[in-house]
Amino acid sequence: MAFGSFDREGSSAPMADINVTPLVDVMLVLLVIFIVTAPLLTHAIRVDLPQASAVANPEKPQTVTLAIDGQNQLYWEGQAIDDQALTQHLKSAAQQQPQPELHLRADKATRYERVAQVMGEARKQGLAKMGFVATPNTTP
Repeated sequence: MAFGSFDREGSSAPMADINVTPLVDVMLVLLVIFIVTAPLLTHAIRVDLPQASAVANPEKPQTVTLAIDGQNQLYWEGQAIDDQALTQHLKSAAQQQPQPELHLRADKATRYERVAQVMGEARKQGLAKMGFVATPNTTP
């Protein structure tokens, strides 16, 4: 796109030079902004942190699997149990050091009420770590 001149006395040919003044103005403003902000990016606060000699715990806590099938039958590590035996198992698991993690597997036909009762009983007996086990959906 050619730009014409406001001066009509000269030639009527389009102006072929690019006006670089706005470009230079913008570049100078950006240069000043970078000069001002660059020292702020490297500014760090000197903090004298304490030294600690702690060893990571090599023991992984054991996991206990509790399953509930569609008929509300409980399975502790694959063996069928009743509610009284569940209370005893949860109580003994809560007293172990380190405390095991409870992995709760429930059939999709299991009512949430039953799952909530089992979770409440586990919390009541003192188990702090509990997780749900699910099968990932493989269909896109």
